[in-house]
Amino acid sequence: MNRAELADFLRRRRESLHPGYVSLPTGTLRPGTRRRTPGLRREEVAQLAGMSTDYYGRLEQARGPQPSKQVLASLARALRLTRDERDHMFYLAGHTPPAGHAGGGHVRPGLLHLLDRLTDTPAEVITDLGQILAQNPMAVALLGDQTGYRGLARSFIYRWFTDDTARSIYPQADHEHHTQVQVADLRAAVAKRPGDPEAAALVAALQRESPEFRAVWEQHEVAVRRWDRKRIVHPALGILEVDCEVLLSEEQDQRLLVFSAPPGSPAVEQLEFLAVIGTQ
Repeated sequence: MNRAELADFLRRRRESLHPGYVSLPTGTLRPGTRRRTPGLRREEVAQLAGMSTDYYGRLEQARGPQPSKQVLASLARALRLTRDERDHMFYLAGHTPPAGHAGGGHVRPGLLHLLDRLTDTPAEVITDLGQILAQNPMAVALLGDQTGYRGLARSFIYRWFTDDTARSIYPQADHEHHTQVQVADLRAAVAKRPGDPEAAALVAALQRESPEFRAVWEQHEVAVRRWDRKRIVHPALGILEVDCEVLLSEEQDQRLLVFSAPPGSPAVEQLEFLAVIGTQ
């Protein structure tokens, strides 16, 4: 671990990141407080990365312990690092960067920037294997926090076929439709990942654990998900019918999902109310 180089890199990336480029947690920006340094404050990076200000400060002062890969992944997201910058940070910290398409859950800065700008509509970043990497507050309020899972359960597709609670966000009558859509989309993703162990492990586990998945997988339907109309069950608001627009990254291994209300529909007022009640 090169503490001095890591400290310098973190400080320079923090100072180069304009506050207007990120969606800071509520209460982070204190009204009337002048910024003494360019870019973000240490406490703002710490909040974005989900760690204490003291811990992050020690990293910038070259006196902290070796950060784990999980901590580095959180810092890469908070500082909006490119993949090359993320890999460089991992090497400075004495770790090998994550390999593979998903890259350890690294969200592309462009998608994160768009996610930050969407403050009044639910949106999330998801991989082609169904791993939800980031959600804005509106998406958490609508769908619950979907980012804390580990292992195969990181994939919503895996949970759909192995955990009945994953289906509770959709009405029973819509389950067959979502099953078909997810399997067809996964087929397309796996074909673009020849020899990828992560994709192979996901399919093998689903075939082993879910007869329903095996039956639909054998149909060999293929369709990349680009748009859908969803009915989502919310405990306080009932059923919201929303349009789900999908923006694909250049490599098509990450997508930005935006849930919007059709004009004139009841979902317009429902989403406005959701913005008020949040996760209460």
